[in-house]
Amino acid sequence: MKKNRFILSLLTCLLLSSTAVQAKWSNRNIPSHLFLSDTLEAVQDTMTLAKDTIENKSNSIDAQIISTGKDSIVVMPSEGKTIYYGDASVTYKDLSLKAAYIEMTMDSSEIFAKGMPDSTGTIIGKPIFKQGPDEFDADQIRYNFNTKKGIVTGVVTEQQGGNVQGGKAKMLNDSIFCMVNGKYSTCDHEHPHFYLQLTKAKVVANKKIISGPAYMVVEDVPLKFLFLPFGYFPNQKTYSSGILIPSYGEEQNRGFFLRDLGYYWAASPYFDFQALTDIYSNGSWGIKGKSTYKKRYSFNGNFDVQYYNNKFGEQGITTGSKSYREEKQFSIRWNHSQDAKANPTQTFSASVNLSSTSFNQDNATDYNDYLSGTQNSSISYSKNWPSSPFSLSSSLSASQNTRDSTISLSLPNVSFNMSRVRPFKRENMVGGAKWYDNLSLSYSLDMKNSINTKQDQLMNSSLSKDWRNGVKHTIPVSTSIRFLKYITATPSISYNERWYMYSTEQQMLDNGTIEKDTINGFTRDFDYSFSIGTSTTLYGMYQPINKNSKIKGIRHVMRPSLSFSYRPDFSDPKYGLYGSYINNKGVETRYSYHSDGVYGYAGSGKSGSLNFSLDNNIEMKVLNSKDTTSNEPFKKIALLDQLSFSTSYNLMADSLNLSPIQVRGRTKVAGVNINFGTTLDPYYFDENAGTKVNTFLVKETGNLVRVTNANLSFGMNFNSKKKDGKGGDDKNNENQNNQNPANDPYMNLVHQYADFDIPWNFSFDYSFNYSNTDPRRDANITQTLNFRGDFNLTKKWKVSFTSGYDIQKREVTFTSFHIYRNLHCFQMSFDMVPFGYRQSYTFTIQASASMLKDLKITKRQSFYDNQSF
Repeated sequence: MKKNRFILSLLTCLLLSSTAVQAKWSNRNIPSHLFLSDTLEAVQDTMTLAKDTIENKSNSIDAQIISTGKDSIVVMPSEGKTIYYGDASVTYKDLSLKAAYIEMTMDSSEIFAKGMPDSTGTIIGKPIFKQGPDEFDADQIRYNFNTKKGIVTGVVTEQQGGNVQGGKAKMLNDSIFCMVNGKYSTCDHEHPHFYLQLTKAKVVANKKIISGPAYMVVEDVPLKFLFLPFGYFPNQKTYSSGILIPSYGEEQNRGFFLRDLGYYWAASPYFDFQALTDIYSNGSWGIKGKSTYKKRYSFNGNFDVQYYNNKFGEQGITTGSKSYREEKQFSIRWNHSQDAKANPTQTFSASVNLSSTSFNQDNATDYNDYLSGTQNSSISYSKNWPSSPFSLSSSLSASQNTRDSTISLSLPNVSFNMSRVRPFKRENMVGGAKWYDNLSLSYSLDMKNSINTKQDQLMNSSLSKDWRNGVKHTIPVSTSIRFLKYITATPSISYNERWYMYSTEQQMLDNGTIEKDTINGFTRDFDYSFSIGTSTTLYGMYQPINKNSKIKGIRHVMRPSLSFSYRPDFSDPKYGLYGSYINNKGVETRYSYHSDGVYGYAGSGKSGSLNFSLDNNIEMKVLNSKDTTSNEPFKKIALLDQLSFSTSYNLMADSLNLSPIQVRGRTKVAGVNINFGTTLDPYYFDENAGTKVNTFLVKETGNLVRVTNANLSFGMNFNSKKKDGKGGDDKNNENQNNQNPANDPYMNLVHQYADFDIPWNFSFDYSFNYSNTDPRRDANITQTLNFRGDFNLTKKWKVSFTSGYDIQKREVTFTSFHIYRNLHCFQMSFDMVPFGYRQSYTFTIQASASMLKDLKITKRQSFYDNQSF
């Protein structure tokens, strides 16, 4: 017997000297007791991995159990037990267990796991239990393969954003365990900053957590007065229906309120719905319906409709700030977009934003909505046919001015287009291209039905009298001809025809007023024009005489273009498009039958315009002395990105032939984009007559031109330096000009931090506009300075602001401040508008986890209550 044991031990040692040990055995056929010590592993050059693949032929275990131990394995056949040390793991079906110490007993189908102390006494290799999608950590685990029950000490598991820690827990099956003295928190620290102390609880993995009596603990301080007799925490992976908890507060005008009380309906994986209501103590109320929908690879969108019955002030008071008024208001928002992969030949999209005139002023809680003076909506559909030049698009559009209740509605708009085709182009050209090879034509058909009216008059409007509709056909034909090698000429002919279902006739009454009579019935209006244009490119070069100069050259690029266009006088009676009447001075006055047409009408008077434009660009090439390792020894610097001049001369006009000269420019100085422009009028303005006369200004005053309009804008952005000493990203410089503070990103919470300790950013933009078309009146000048910035006091403190100054009015424009503090599992924010009509502040401390969004403390003073400041 001893001899057999010696031989068996020797064979075992030989097997362990290889890279792995793998044996299949049954708990009914164990030969004798085996002990494998750590010293056997120490003599090996590299640490080997021992594996046991266990097949149990009993009814209790019906699959392989794969077990591994990195340091050593102790096999105890007489007790039916195996012990694994060091990075041990056991896998059975979809169950896996990893720990520093695992003890497996096959007779009872039990497994025990725990961590082990290292050389410093720290417990390492604590058990990690995973079964299917569920996983948790623990100090100790005892589990039965057969009953699927177990005892767990120090369990730690994550349940949909929340962490559950238990003193001692009992596993009832694969996904349910009960615990005592547990903790629930959304803080992911090993020792959470705050938690709910659960005296007892039941956890159903990926479904719910039900607890008995619980109380809040913050920074190890028990707040037993924040006591809950029971708790229910849903933690499903899929969303579910339920009641939505409202927010509360007070407004001066509408009183105490409960906002967003309602019900959330998880209708299906494709869409949901929220039914919400707002209730105010003075009798105001509102109802809302919101829905979000999405079908993967097809479309997605959201819908939001709101209706309010508002009561402001106090009944019986008719004057002053407390005067009573009652208003019914609505808002409709709908956004829909189609996935590009859904259908490459047709698209459908919608962006609808309609509301009552004063809806945003009375109900908006977002600064952007409150400051916006216009609301635009559109619904569009487009279709194209592959391998053909034809395409179709249709849309409905609306533009609403919330200040004066004006609404412009256009529905439907339909456009059918044929892209440019070359019907005479030869397939096999011999020699160069002829003029007819480049002859191209296209076609477009547009239909429109629109109205511009007040919001309260829209539903009472007449389709035939108030709406403007029509059809327009456009056929342009053009070609290109090159001559003198460097000059290209492009002659073209354009024909436009407009169809209307009405026309107007005018006559002057005896009292001098003009009476218009609308005549229903089909009618047409048309015009055509001819034009020819030429263009070329000229280059000028300057090279310094000094060969050692860092400036290697300056290049000036000029792109002049000259064109001539001709249009006949369509008020001539031979065209039949104009009528006439005798005015009170006995002079015949012509008018167009289609002066109210949605697509306009053919113009009167001959027009033979000579158009001229000149674009300039100046660049300088200098030695790249800062980067000697670069493959590019020179670099280009744009001295002037653009400087353009344009004007026209009407050869057919009897006076004021020369149009005002338009000047536009763009350049960059020290990284700052500068845009400027002006309009120069060459004619003299007769102040006595109150109009321009056909006399050049230089003849009367000695000045060449008169500035009627001018503008200048620029912006700068400053960033803190990164750790490597380089400046921050300044790519936003080009977009700083003329920004609207209402769209400023600093108005929103910013939780993104750069990789330096105290980053900061500051930007501003300046805008100047001048207008004076009538020298008898003072010029209209506007100057605005907008600025914004943010800085991090530390990695967790962030301060941002936005403001502006109206230089002409000498007053500060809309100003706001925001302070944010990251408290790890909590967040603190303070928003303030210090003055103005939107004067308000909000201070909030709330849990960062979305599932605990109602765990917060808020102190606010609404902008509705500006009179209380």
